[in-house]
Formats: sequence, C-alpha cells, structure tokens
Amino acid sequence: MTTEFGVTLQSGADPAAFARLAEDAEFDYLACGEHLVFHGPTTNAFVSLAFAAGVTSRIKLVSAVTLLPLYQPTVAAKLAASLDVVSGGRFTLGVGIGGEFPLEFEAAGVPVESRGARTDEALEIVDRLLTSTDVSFDGRFTRFAGVTLAPRQKRRTPFWIAGRRPAALRRAARWGDAWLPYLRTPEQVAEGRAAIDGYARADGKSGWAGRTALFAFTTVDRDGDRAREMAADRVGRTYRQDFSAFAAKYLVAGTPEECVARLREYLAVGVTTVIFRIACPRREADTMLRLIAEEVVPELR
Repeated sequence: MTTEFGVTLQSGADPAAFARLAEDAEFDYLACGEHLVFHGPTTNAFVSLAFAAGVTSRIKLVSAVTLLPLYQPTVAAKLAASLDVVSGGRFTLGVGIGGEFPLEFEAAGVPVESRGARTDEALEIVDRLLTSTDVSFDGRFTRFAGVTLAPRQKRRTPFWIAGRRPAALRRAARWGDAWLPYLRTPEQVAEGRAAIDGYARADGKSGWAGRTALFAFTTVDRDGDRAREMAADRVGRTYRQDFSAFAAKYLVAGTPEECVARLREYLAVGVTTVIFRIACPRREADTMLRLIAEEVVPELR
C-alpha cells in the first residue's frame, strides 16, 4: 500500500493560498477539522474544503474530523455528496464524536452523552444514502423514502473513523475505509489496529483491510529543543492543559532527522497515511510546511 502524506489547513491562514501551497508541495491530502464552538475561532470543514477544492485540482480533501453527532444525518450526507461532486471525487469524510468541549453540544441542543449512539446511527444512514437510490428509514432521527442527494460518483465517499476507545475501534471495523488515530504511540497504534481487525473478524469478515491514517501534531525545526518546546506549547494551548510531559510520547517534534526517525516507527506498525497538523505560530507555518515537504516526506516515501 502506497504511503501518503497530508497537511491540515493552518488556523489563520488564507485558505486559498495555503491549499495551493500544499498542492504545490505535492502533499496527497489537505485536511480540515472543525468545532461548532471551541476555545478559539474555528472553521467548518465542509465550507473550507469546498473553497479549497475550487483553487486546486489534484490534492485530495479530508475532513479531520467532522463531528457527526452534531449533524442531522441527511444533512451530513448531502454536504458530503455535494463536496465530493464539486471536488471531482476528491473528498473523504473523516468522522469523530467529539465531547472534549461539551458546550458545543449544548449549543447544538444535542446531549453530549448521546454522541456515540448518534454517530453510529448517522454512519448507517449516511452510508445508505451514499450507496443507494432507494432508501427508507424509520429511526430516531430520520424518516423518509426515495431521497436523491446529489449527482453521484461511481463509488461511495470514503469514511475515515477517528477515535481511540473500543467503541471507536468497533466503528472503524464496521464503517471505516481508514482509522484515524491521534495522540497515540506507535505501540498503541499497533494495538488499536489489531483490535479493529479482531472486531472485523467477529463480524464475519476475513479481516480489516482499511488504511491507518495517523493524525500527527508535528513541529519541525533545525533546533530540535526549540521544536519540542513549541510543540508542547501549541498543543497545550489547543487542549488547555500542560502538554510538556506528553510531548515526547505523543507528538512528532524535533529536527527533520528526528521526525523522520519517529515517523518510521509508526510506518513500521502499519501506518500508511500521515496527516501533519503543524503545531507552530501562523507566521512560521508556511516555512515549516516546506521543510516537512522537502526533508521529511521524501525520506519516508
């Protein structure tokens, strides 16, 4: 399986300029996450990736991740189908359940404790809407028949399933074209992948053939100590906690050579896609993207 690399849309960046930069640097994916509300301003993945689709022609687009329990499933399916069409079949729907910021569930009128069940039901609905032209449901959230969403591609939009707990791994085994782990060690990724394979076999499959797509908070600098300090600071700001004790364990940070060595550990346990979430101030992001593209990715392809 070919190893692929992507980069997330940098917060505060001109989305058109950053998307073109990522494509020119020959990344395979441009990713974008989202929150309804969060500690700081965030975008919406469908909107931002649709904009990026209009200024690029090759790079694939992935929502990393769409908080599916906050969407009415038919609306999510419509947005995914539409984005896949306008991008020429370049869109992948990354799915997470959220929960680390309960206020956004309150803002959406969705009980945070229902997010797992809502996601499971939504995945079934979205999958059926994207693979059939004659669909009917009688469930908690949707009741309709014969819905046409959008002009269809020849295949369903791929699903990437994020998460670390057993329920997320079971979800990946059932629905996922890829599993999207984050803040995991190589050993934990290997354990998660084995668990997904076990769940797939328990469902009567011969095994799980999906990709493992690592979402990697990454900081690369000629000064390795500066990179590690910056990574801990930026990720700590995102999650509003002191990350200094976890940086070496969960983040990819250091010189280009150190980051290559760390990422090789992930590739060795089955990771075939790396999505870089560049953890640095906006003013350094374009330079760091080029450094990753020129001195990290070529060593791993």
